[in-house]
Amino acid sequence: MDVEPIVELRAVVMRPDLERLGRFDEHRVRQRFRDAFVPEHMSIVLADGAFAGCVALRPAEDCRWLEHFFLSPDLQGRGLGSAVLRTVLNRADADGLDVRLNVLRGSAARRLYERHGFTVESEDPVDVFMLRRPGAESAASGRASG
Repeated sequence: MDVEPIVELRAVVMRPDLERLGRFDEHRVRQRFRDAFVPEHMSIVLADGAFAGCVALRPAEDCRWLEHFFLSPDLQGRGLGSAVLRTVLNRADADGLDVRLNVLRGSAARRLYERHGFTVESEDPVDVFMLRRPGAESAASGRASG
């Protein structure tokens, strides 16, 4: 798997939030991903047969970490992210595992995660750490409609 298309997508997707937080570094945004990349945890997202994004579900001792979830900006807001997230979370639910993630403060992605049952565990000046218990999405959607 060639990591460079993912590296470039990450830089594009994260730039607005990192700039807003005063933390964008052209080199660092790419190198951090290269240093953390584990191909066996990564799934590539295709749209009409073309590279559209990626997501990783990394095993940890008592949970899974949702990481490196990036979609091409021109495909965002069309339901693709929700579809990918549902697929990944269904896998964790089938194993009865919590899913954790961190998202940059102020990122629009936080609303997507909240809609899928993630709740805030803690925050620091840069990141919001979130947790989703198995089956939380159905509970969250039940609350939204009830």
